[in-house]
Amino acid sequence: MKVNANQISRGNVVEHKNRLWVAVKVQHINPGKGGAFVQMELKDVRDGTKLNERFRSGESVERSRLDEHEMQYLFHDGDAYTFMDTESYEQMTLQRDLIGDSAVFLQDGMRVTVQTHEGSPVSIELPQTVIMTVVEADPVVKGQTASSSFKPGKLENGERVMVPPHIEAGTRIVVNTSDGSYVERAKD
Repeated sequence: MKVNANQISRGNVVEHKNRLWVAVKVQHINPGKGGAFVQMELKDVRDGTKLNERFRSGESVERSRLDEHEMQYLFHDGDAYTFMDTESYEQMTLQRDLIGDSAVFLQDGMRVTVQTHEGSPVSIELPQTVIMTVVEADPVVKGQTASSSFKPGKLENGERVMVPPHIEAGTRIVVNTSDGSYVERAKD
C-alpha cells in the first residue's frame, strides 16, 4: 500500500529498491531553504544491512503489510530462541539478531507479538515493560540529593540499570524493554 513518506514512523516496514526494510530512525526535516524531507535509516529485514535514504515530503513509499502472531516465549539455546504460536501451538525459532538487545528481557511464558511477511519472521515486539528483581545495588553515596541521583544496580538477568537511591538488592522493579531503563518500583 502506497503512503506518503511523512506517514512512515519508526518500526514500520517499507518496500524500497525491491527489498523489505524496517525504519530504524525517522527524522522529519524542514530546512529554511528548499522543500521539507524525511530522512530515514532503514535496516534490511533479511541480511541486516543499513541504508540511509532521503524522501521528499510529497513522495510516496510502499508500506508492506505484515501478519501479526501472538506467541509465547519457551526457551533459548545459544542464539536460537524458541516461541510457540498461542493459537496453532506451532513452534518457531528466531535468531538473536532478529530479536535485538531486548532479548535479555525475555522471561519464561512471556507473550510477544511476532510480525511475519509471507511466512518469514521480520520483527518481534516485547511487552513495553517487565518486572525484574535487583540482585545488586551500590550503597547510597552520602551527600547526594535524592531527586537527581541514580546509582548502578544489577538485575537478575545480569543487565545493569541505573536505579534511585532507595532501591536495594531484592527489590522488584519495572524496567522498560526498549531501552533497559528503570520505570518504577513494582507493586506487590
